[in-house]
Amino acid sequence: MNPEQKKLSIGYSPCPNDTFIFYALTHGHVPLSGVSFKEPVLADVEQLNRWALETKLDVTKLSFHALGYTLDQYVMLSAGAALGRGCGPLLVAREKGFAPRRQSRIAIPGTHTTAALLLKLYAPLVTETVVLRFDRIMEAVQNGDVDGGVIIHEGRFTYQEKGLHCVRDLGNWWEEETGYPIPLGCIVARASLDSSLLLEIDQGIRESLRWIRRHPEQGREYIRAHAQELDSRVIGNHIDLYVNDFSEQLGDEGIQAVQELLRRGRESGVFPMEGQLQWIH
Repeated sequence: MNPEQKKLSIGYSPCPNDTFIFYALTHGHVPLSGVSFKEPVLADVEQLNRWALETKLDVTKLSFHALGYTLDQYVMLSAGAALGRGCGPLLVAREKGFAPRRQSRIAIPGTHTTAALLLKLYAPLVTETVVLRFDRIMEAVQNGDVDGGVIIHEGRFTYQEKGLHCVRDLGNWWEEETGYPIPLGCIVARASLDSSLLLEIDQGIRESLRWIRRHPEQGREYIRAHAQELDSRVIGNHIDLYVNDFSEQLGDEGIQAVQELLRRGRESGVFPMEGQLQWIH
């Protein structure tokens, strides 16, 4: 390592879209001049959200919901995001005709997940939510521990095998309401870092994605080792759905979608009114 390089902490989720994007960057395939990274921390996105609220990591994945509370501490990068169409969280239940009501108990995959924010925007009357790790929600719905659940990640591809029904695709609801793609999660870097380092990190993530697209077989074992579902088809579907053109560059439409989510979050009283979105152009 160049002694002049700044060594930073980095965290992302073990989900296939994140391990796919970050494999090359964290395995020496993308050379960086001004920055290097410590051993990556892989954690559930809600844990990453909690750490972001404490500004624990220099570079981290977080939910766009959590971004609304950390606008002064972090700058949003334009590479590495999970944002798109037809890829949002699903509200599922045992009964096909289930409709969320005030007294309904709905499981969410974390207080600061975008899934939790979307549920609040879609069904503001629901006041009782139960926080469960994302991979336990379907079982809780099956067992009747909750009336419904908001599922994310690989659950989108397996809920029907559990005998559950999709009550509402919250991503589609968002698209119908706003016309924008749904912002799920993004990569942020500490706002106190020099602008040159922020640009290099952003470009490094972009190059990491481009590299793995050229050499997909090289990251396969790493991705599989961390995936919740080991079925190659499910892993492939996950990557195909959540890694797209927005992952390489948010662009104007992506930025507008994020700004709309933050605006609606403020209007609904979820986010504080202060704080300004900062992002790498």
